[in-house]
Amino acid sequence: MIHIQPLGTFSKAQRRVMDLTAEYMALYFNLEVKVDKDLPLSVIPAKAQRVHPSWGMKQILTTHVLDKLLRPRLPKTAVAYICLTSMDLYPGDDWNFVFGQASLRQRTGVQSIYRNGDPEESEEAFQLCLRRTIKTAVHETGHMFSMLHCIKYECCMNGSNSRPESDAQPFWLGPECVAKICWGMKVDPQDRYKALYLWCRENGFDKEAAFFAESLKTLGGTVPVVEEKARPTEKGGPREGDRVKAAPVN
Repeated sequence: MIHIQPLGTFSKAQRRVMDLTAEYMALYFNLEVKVDKDLPLSVIPAKAQRVHPSWGMKQILTTHVLDKLLRPRLPKTAVAYICLTSMDLYPGDDWNFVFGQASLRQRTGVQSIYRNGDPEESEEAFQLCLRRTIKTAVHETGHMFSMLHCIKYECCMNGSNSRPESDAQPFWLGPECVAKICWGMKVDPQDRYKALYLWCRENGFDKEAAFFAESLKTLGGTVPVVEEKARPTEKGGPREGDRVKAAPVN
């Protein structure tokens, strides 16, 4: 399964973002996802933290999280182990920040929601934070499955070096990358697109739902009829210790 390791403190809305991200990842990779017990920020030593020399925010060194925090704690059941934190990240003294970083071989990754906006601000801000968090989560987890940056198509595995560049990336994979996921995770692409379509419809991602519906139809599948209903302002998700099982939708 995929393990998500929360690090530090989170607001109620940030917890909700993490829970929904876990739901989406389970469908995206056709694997169970488990949110592990929180680790306090005190597990990061002072030598692996800094205050940004120009901007003034506190940051955590990604290489310490990958090599010193996650690798020794790698669960036996983890095919991928990704740390999620509300703290800003930096990979080295000559970098300002990164949204996330992952190892291609060690099955560890880390991402931050620090730069994804304040999900407490409004429902629109929540949706934006959730979209950004999901894209980084599946991107970094893709690296943990040995997938490199995609340079051939508009794809969620494209590299990015700025917020506008990251926001411009699509929610979905290009044809070569989706073939890798379907082959590696032993999932039928129609089942995968159907599950992602239903999740996006339920959670207000209409543009993404339309893409997954069109992809499903292109493969000869039937798009499920979804009853329109008022979208809740609050939605529960899997909590600490919960497992999310990705089940093909027939």
